[in-house]
This record gives sequence, C-alpha cells and structure tokens, in this order.
Amino acid sequence: MRVIESCAKCLFDKQQKLSDDPAYLEEIREIISKRSEDDTAPYLVYLFGKVYEKHFGPRKPYAKIKRKYNDLVLAKEDTLRQRIEASEDPLKTALGYARAGNYIDFGAMNVVEDSVFLSLLDQAELAKRDLPVWDSFIRQCETAKSFLLLADNCGEIVLDKLFIEQFLKRFPHLRAGVMVRGGEVLNDATEEDAHYAGIDQTARVISNGNSVAGTVYDMLSEEAKRALDSADVILSKGQGNYETLNGQGRHIFYAFLCKCELFTSRFDVPRLTGILIEENANIYRQSFFPHSVSA
Repeated sequence: MRVIESCAKCLFDKQQKLSDDPAYLEEIREIISKRSEDDTAPYLVYLFGKVYEKHFGPRKPYAKIKRKYNDLVLAKEDTLRQRIEASEDPLKTALGYARAGNYIDFGAMNVVEDSVFLSLLDQAELAKRDLPVWDSFIRQCETAKSFLLLADNCGEIVLDKLFIEQFLKRFPHLRAGVMVRGGEVLNDATEEDAHYAGIDQTARVISNGNSVAGTVYDMLSEEAKRALDSADVILSKGQGNYETLNGQGRHIFYAFLCKCELFTSRFDVPRLTGILIEENANIYRQSFFPHSVSA
C-alpha cells in the first residue's frame, strides 16, 4: 500500500513529537523523500527506528503497556468465552471480538483509551455488510487443510486466541498457525507475548523473523515464508499487515479497524469502523464498496 503525501506528513509529525533534533529530523525527511512506490508505512517506521537508535539509543520499550493490555483482556477471557459460546454463531462472534481488539494499537493511535476499547467489545458483532466475505471464509475453511492467522497487537492476541479456539471446534481437521513479530516493535505481539496470552496452547506460533510492524515478505524468515506460502486460508489482522500485503495477488482475508485518515479515506468510513475483506488476483470482496477502493 503506497505511502501517499498525507500519510508521509503524518509519519514525519509523529517522529517530530519524539524529538526536535535537527540532524535526526533531516534523516527522517530523507527517508521519506527517497521512498519507493513499494515502500509501506510499517517499513518506513522500521527505518526510522534504526535512525532513532543511532542518534539516541534504544527507544523506551513497550513491555509495561503490552503486559497491561494482555492482562486486561486475560482478566475478561472467561466472561468473553462464555458470551461467545452462548451466541448463535460462536465463531462469527469470536471474530467480531478479535477485530475489535485491533483498537489496541500504539502505532496508529495517538491515544488508546480503555473505555473506548471496552465499548468496542460491547458492539463487536459482525454487521450484515460483512456477511458475504464471512460466508466465503467459511466455505474455504471447509475444504482447506491449513490456516494461518497473522497477528498484530498485544491484548488483541488474547481475543485471537478465543477466535482460534472456536475455529478449531468448527474445523478440527485444519492445522492452525499464528505468525507474530520476530522482534520488539511498538506494542505488537511477539513469541513471548503469544506464550503469555496462551495462544500457543491452541495453535503453532511462528516468528516472522523481524521487527517490522507488518508483514514484509522479503524480510520474513524462511520458516515464515514457508508458512505464508503454504497456508490454504490466511486471516490477516491489523492495518500494518494490510499495508504490507495488500496488492500482491495473494489470497488473504483481512480484518481490522480503520484508525487513521489514510484508512478512513480509502474505505470511505468513519473512524474505528470494522473492515472485513477478501483479496486475491481475481477477487476483491469487502464489507464496504466505496468508489475509492481498488484491488
């Protein structure tokens, strides 16, 4: 997903909030101005991080924030599981919760508010507009052999676990994997976070081998490339994964919340709207059909 000028300005403004050091900001400007059409926002942020460490040393880790949101959702796990299992369609309900969890994003969001997150959980069900994509997802899982979930953030990964639980109840014949970040980046989930959340008890956890807040294929480990290439059904969570995978001709289902102007404009929806998309070389089904979206 190409970085347009408004997105480039937003990326720069966020770096300026980190530091007003002229030498640092000049290097950031250079990275932005020399970006290629294939460079995505998550990849540019990865490059910014290298420059930041050169000037100022390692950034303050997100360990406390990650633990806070993992613990927040883990504390609600039993209640949410009961709601899921009591619903008419537990798997669909679980996906609604997992998509709502995408709000916990300290990259795209200037402020993450607990009250907003909890209210999103209370209205997390899929909408009628999501059903064509949802029905296609179910049909393809019925004949598939393997499933891969591309995880995004901490806290959210606990809700992903609840989704995987219901998924394997519905499709016990499928091999399920979950891909996480290979290094610390913002509040994105790593192998350590996946184990802490307990998702390793339901699915194989795979490191993507790098610390980009997305899925840049050329930077993936060989294990991660094999997992992505061989999966029959892929569910990609979050904006960063969409930005780095969209338009490559892969057959992928995407689930995320629109949290910034780039996404609300692209999909012509209000902020924090849930999106569900099916994409490959021949199909571009989505829960919205605005004129501004192209495959």
